[in-house]
Amino acid sequence: MLKLSCNVTNHLHTFSFFSSDSSLLIPVNRRTIAVSSSQPRKPALDPLRAVISADQGSISPVNSCTPADRFRAGRLMEDGYSYKEKFIVRSYEVGINKTATVETIANLLQEVACNHVQNVGFSTDGFATTLTMRKLHLIWVTARMHIEIYKYPAWSDVVEIETWCQSEGRIGTRRDWILRDSATNEVIGRATSKWVMMNQDTRRLQRVTDEVRDEYLVFCPREPRLAFPEENNSSLKKIPKLEDPAQYSMLGLKPRRADLDMNQHVNNVTYIGWVLESIPQEIIDTHELQVITLDYRRECQQDDIVDSLTTSEVPDDPISKISGTNGSATTSVQGHNESQFLHMLRLSENGQEINRGRTQWRKKSSQ
Repeated sequence: MLKLSCNVTNHLHTFSFFSSDSSLLIPVNRRTIAVSSSQPRKPALDPLRAVISADQGSISPVNSCTPADRFRAGRLMEDGYSYKEKFIVRSYEVGINKTATVETIANLLQEVACNHVQNVGFSTDGFATTLTMRKLHLIWVTARMHIEIYKYPAWSDVVEIETWCQSEGRIGTRRDWILRDSATNEVIGRATSKWVMMNQDTRRLQRVTDEVRDEYLVFCPREPRLAFPEENNSSLKKIPKLEDPAQYSMLGLKPRRADLDMNQHVNNVTYIGWVLESIPQEIIDTHELQVITLDYRRECQQDDIVDSLTTSEVPDDPISKISGTNGSATTSVQGHNESQFLHMLRLSENGQEINRGRTQWRKKSSQ
């Protein structure tokens, strides 16, 4: 049985979760009664979600009334900062190899992040806007996304994703993720991202004020916690601008209506698909994506026409290795079975840069 208890104003509140034997803990008058799964199950109780108290740093239960909360396989961890959720890989989320696509992975990262901020009590718009941000029409936008995938989950696999966020000072915020195979608890991927604040009306970036920072800082770990170490990791590596002529290109890409998100611009996951459109087919046939890093330099609107450019990058170091412990990992450049590319997305009309990126590919295991 799994119980999570916390002391709030000297009262003991018991949080209930389903355990591996499918029994349910129901709190009744501060006592816990175990109900066997063999008995008729009572109607599901409204789940409890934890919210960090800004003045005390304690975890307080708040009744949740949304139907979605009853079905999400997610929960806030005992420290109140980290959030975990499990996802089943659906048939429409896999590619020709019957494994999840990188777009699927990126969408799941976004989904668990949105569920996290809703779970701790932020606005229901899904983008972690605080009260002050909503008053000033401010939103968060992605500045950088770095994803490393060590093993792709297959159709019907269950993936557990853990996420947390932390302050980057006046610049913005950082959000990290760790992906695990739910059956084995093996770490199959990691990701990190940087977010900056933008005025929704003027579409201009804005520095984070003390008032906004104080509102979300209470939901961040007290000590820095990073999915990747700060030294010798490719998530921090600068991406040079790709110059023409590019080796490979896909011109005239146009956003679909479905590519727009709730902030009325092209969703950051769409850029991943555009980048991959100009990867040569022989790489797609023989390799799988291992690392992708994208720097988002300007937003893209529905009427924009986009060109995707790709050029092979000569590695700095011919030796590749992946090493790490629980909670940290590092990847150097590439070995003889790997290929690396630089990417740029630009506006077809005037050549303005939208996005620059780097991808690293490894030979498929069957090759």
